[in-house]
Amino acid sequence: MKILLSNDDGYQAEGLTALNLAIKPLGAVTVVAPDRNRSGASNSLTLDVPVRATAYALNSYYCNGTPTDCVHLAISGLFDFEHDIVVSGVNDGANLGDDTLYSGTVAAAVEGRFLGLPAIAISLCVESGSPRNFEGAARFAARLVERLSKSPLQESVILNVNVPDLPDSAIRGVQVTRLGNRHRAEKVVRAQDPRGRNVYWVGSAGAGQDAGPGTDFHAVAQGYVSVTPLQIDLTRHAALPELERWLKLE
Repeated sequence: MKILLSNDDGYQAEGLTALNLAIKPLGAVTVVAPDRNRSGASNSLTLDVPVRATAYALNSYYCNGTPTDCVHLAISGLFDFEHDIVVSGVNDGANLGDDTLYSGTVAAAVEGRFLGLPAIAISLCVESGSPRNFEGAARFAARLVERLSKSPLQESVILNVNVPDLPDSAIRGVQVTRLGNRHRAEKVVRAQDPRGRNVYWVGSAGAGQDAGPGTDFHAVAQGYVSVTPLQIDLTRHAALPELERWLKLE
């Protein structure tokens, strides 16, 4: 099995290193990751400048683009062989609910799915003072890869996995969940550059709003690993008949 790893925290990230070590026993691993932190890059592709890939270790490359660029390049021409699966992470922080729309970690997995491969995005829900147990999250990712190799899921499914930052002995199990959502984000933070001009920092993400039982927020808060099946089709199918009627009102 040929496994492609990527992330959005950059090629030197602790979570990617842990993931690489955990996945290596399962097959031939290739890493293509951004050359720096690209958190929040979502599904953006770089179209205005060339994208470059530079080797930094055996079968490992950093790229001057986004997470989506990394996976796209790896699958669409960088190598003379085909990969079997894409795994993105381990992200340094949660990707719960609305986070999936902004996340470069999830975007890397989505690009793999766009290009026809099974895909997993895995994140560690790090909090202030928590143990940063990337190795535990990486081991869980390896279990999922092994399971997928033996029993594939539907082609359209992307697995978004969030692991509580707890010792392995404290993890209560695994729950299949739906995406919750967050309250509105905090306001932007205004500052000034050295020349007195206003600059702005995006405010902190809001707390969970739809965070009850069955959601990814709730599972992680209760000490469970959350596994949410995602799909690429954004069409609101139930609204199609209503929209047809609405357009005929003229």
